[in-house]
Amino acid sequence: MPDTNIPLYGPVPPKVEARWISPENPQALKGAGGTTNNGRKGAPCYGALAAGATMTLADYSGSSGIVRHIWTTISDRSPTMVRGLKVEFFWDGASTPAISVPWGDFFGCGLGEMPPFESELFTNPEGRNFNSYVPMPFRSGFKMTVTNETERDLDMYWMQIDLTIHDAVDDALYLHAWFNRENPTVPCEDYTFLPRIEGAGRYLGVNFGMQADARWVGAWWGEGEVKLYVDGDAGHPTLCGTGCEDYIGTSWGQGPFANRYQGCHFVAPGPRMCFYRYHIPDPIYFRTDIRGTIQQMGYHGPTQNAQWLFNKQEVLRAGTNEPIDVSEPGRGLFERTDDWSSCAYFYLDRPESNLPPLMPVADRIAALRTDGKRGARLDI
Repeated sequence: MPDTNIPLYGPVPPKVEARWISPENPQALKGAGGTTNNGRKGAPCYGALAAGATMTLADYSGSSGIVRHIWTTISDRSPTMVRGLKVEFFWDGASTPAISVPWGDFFGCGLGEMPPFESELFTNPEGRNFNSYVPMPFRSGFKMTVTNETERDLDMYWMQIDLTIHDAVDDALYLHAWFNRENPTVPCEDYTFLPRIEGAGRYLGVNFGMQADARWVGAWWGEGEVKLYVDGDAGHPTLCGTGCEDYIGTSWGQGPFANRYQGCHFVAPGPRMCFYRYHIPDPIYFRTDIRGTIQQMGYHGPTQNAQWLFNKQEVLRAGTNEPIDVSEPGRGLFERTDDWSSCAYFYLDRPESNLPPLMPVADRIAALRTDGKRGARLDI
């Protein structure tokens, strides 16, 4: 991988130049920024993005480089729009995108929500915009598009892409991302946040969105273990965690926090939660293939048993999949079904992958809930 952490004190890298792609200089040409309206902010914003339309935000070619930072915001920040927009990245003239995911989920904002947070890779300083600091190398060029897959027009759209060009990236890996959602998850089957990827590369991390099923109200939901099947693992993984909140670096339940590499940056009644884990100081490499899953398991006690007994609700014991005798005051693990979504990130040694395509927008936005505090359509 190229050195993306250029020392602040120099030396100046040979040939490397900074460029910004924005409506004021869409082609990132030298000396061509801010030419409209006599240079007085003539093109600060992209135009409207009609329902069903696709806009090319960047189409750069002619040199190697690294996308180092993306800032963007939109006039409609409702859950439907945040998840209904589709962003795609194409590297080095590839015909299929390496990244084809919902807009908000790519920028670390799951469930269509926009909580203020800061992490190493993504930030949303005041809950009104999106920032990515994920390095994205390319050898000859890249294209970035956004498609409005909702049924309403988007009035205004802002973006700036900061990149360097002429970087030495001959041995660089390409960034890929994949989105998934299951609502509800399949009983007794692990949720897949990364299907089997073929090739060599590095798993970067994942952000999750979880909306709990009302049938399990009051019961802890996060006992499921993260599993990464690496380089030929079949029945059992090489990498196996000890629980959901353990994976993101906390314990004994999960409350709101946002750290550099792990966090739970959105918590609402239900519960509804968004959380993330990025493997930066603890890299996970693969040489032939990788796959990632997480179990849907919860923990129950006498209170939940009494409630399930009253509701005549069947509950399955984790591990055996046999019904639990809820007339007894026992405790233990049980199998859950909830609404899970995710966006997983990885670097790969090729610009295209064997990933399945992004699911239809109707499946992405169906049954998105809100706590009434976020997501309103804004007048700007």
